[in-house]
Order: sequence, then C-alpha cells, then structure tokens
Amino acid sequence: MSENQQFDDLEQQYQAVVSQTEQPAQEEREEPVNLGKVNMERFATQTAEDPDFHLGYHAIPLVNLPSGGMFYPEDTEISIRSAKVAEIRHFSTIDETNILDVDDKLNTILEACVRVLNRAKRMSYKDLCEEDRFYIILSIRDLTFPEPESKLTVDHIDKKGEKHTIDIKKEYFQYFRIPESLDKYYDIEKKTFMIETKSFGTITMRPPSIGVMQKMTSYIKEKQKNGGKIDQSVLQIMPYLISEWRGFSDNDIFKFEIEMNGWSNKKYSLIYKLAEQMKVGIQPNMSVQLGDDEEVVPISFRDGIKSLFIVQDFAGELL
Repeated sequence: MSENQQFDDLEQQYQAVVSQTEQPAQEEREEPVNLGKVNMERFATQTAEDPDFHLGYHAIPLVNLPSGGMFYPEDTEISIRSAKVAEIRHFSTIDETNILDVDDKLNTILEACVRVLNRAKRMSYKDLCEEDRFYIILSIRDLTFPEPESKLTVDHIDKKGEKHTIDIKKEYFQYFRIPESLDKYYDIEKKTFMIETKSFGTITMRPPSIGVMQKMTSYIKEKQKNGGKIDQSVLQIMPYLISEWRGFSDNDIFKFEIEMNGWSNKKYSLIYKLAEQMKVGIQPNMSVQLGDDEEVVPISFRDGIKSLFIVQDFAGELL
C-alpha cells in the first residue's frame, strides 16, 4: 500500500469518528432536567487567614499598653502566644526571694511568647518598654489559662469590713502618666523626649527598654559576684537616659558612674525628678467598683509571683 493510500484511509477513519460525535443540527435535543440552583460558595476559595491566627499569635494594640505605644517606631506590631508546658516548667523554678531571678524568669516568658515586628527595623522583646512588661505578661497568662477557675484573685476587706475576692484584671489597673507639662518636649519622630533646659542643654529621656534593664541587671550581678558596691542612684537615673540597648555595655555604666560623680546637686535633682515623671507603668493598686463604692485594692499574688503561671485553684480538677 502506498503512503498516499495510507494517508487517505486514516483521513476517512478520522472523518467517521467526527461524524459519530457530532449531532445533526436538525436532530431534536432532549429538554435538560432542571436540577435546581447549585450553591457554589462552598466550592469558592477560602478567605485567607492571618498566619498569626494559625500559629496561635494574637496582636496587642499598642494604645492598650501602659506606654500607649509612644516609644515604639512607626508600624511596630506586637503579638503574643500562650506559654507552653516547657516554658511554664522553667518558670516554676523561680526563686521569689531573688529579685534578679524573678526578673530573668519573666523575661524568659517574654522571649518565648512575644513577637515584635517592624518593617524598617529588626526588633525583639528587648525593645519593649520595661513599663509595658507586666501588662504583656498578664496578657500571655490570659491566653495560657482562659478557664474561669484559673483567674488570679486577691482577697480584700472593704471599707465596711466585708471580705471580697477580687479578680486581678487589666481593666482595673491604674497607670502612672507622664505630666502634660512635658508634652511639648516629645519628639514624635525620635519617639523620645528632648527636654530643653536653661543650664544643662537638651536632655534626651524616655522610659527604659527591657534590653537596657537587662544590661543593668547583668551589671548588678557582676558587681555582687565580685563583692562590689552598687550605687542605687545610678540605677534610678541611668536607664532613662539610654535610648538604645544595642551596644550598651558594662563599660558605659562604669563611665556614667564616674561622670555622675561630677554632677552638681542641681543637675542631679533635675534629672532625678524628670526620671520620676517618666514612669508610665501600672500602679501597685487597682481601682474596683464594689456596689456603690470604689475601692483601692493592692495588686498582690496569693501564692507569690510564681502563681502567674502556676494555677492558684486546682480544686476544680479534683474528683
């Protein structure tokens, strides 16, 4: 058989297949059966969820913080997750008689459970204001122990002598506020206060970050280890004069101690007073409405600071 004849045969077979699959135009088509409307929404692409939601992270609005977010760069985002078992176990080893260990254990929780993001700058929990720390710790606890029986409570006797059990809630907190007289010195771009003085030029101040306080804590530990004397006045003032914890060293603290020895009484008194006014954290007392009366209730922990992540009341779990 020639190649042309083979080609003709294949062409005829192809045309035969096509003619079988095509319906003649004049052929009457059956009326389609009405199957009703199909809801296509369930086949639609799912709405994209925030990845943080699936990872267990929850955003904290900066305006809710004691600092109001005044000292964080623009576009900073803070999110938290609940503490895991390993982190709680580590926290349970806290030595409540050692303030440095308490400080370290609280920061360990923050390091594990807090994420601080910014488009323009790499940030970490160390960039958080020290004054915001307790609020964020309590927020992490709320996520970790959402059950009603796990609430933190404090016993309180009111003005009439009646006993109450008060929940420790963020909505009851009262905050230290920076005086309005300093508002004009706030630099919105630098996120700090540039305080102009007659005798000492411009003094840059802001509430200290956790990173700065960690450096100070490390310095104290080293001093105690070597039997050195700790100048408390340095600890009260210096953190408010340091804007950046990165690169901040023990040598800087030592040089500041030497420099401060040369200050006049007037300069020391001025900066000490300004540092006192820079406090923006939670006050030690809550304001709670009990009936018609407003009560001032001290913030305390029935079972110590350890009860932040070791549940106080486990009676509900016992059969």
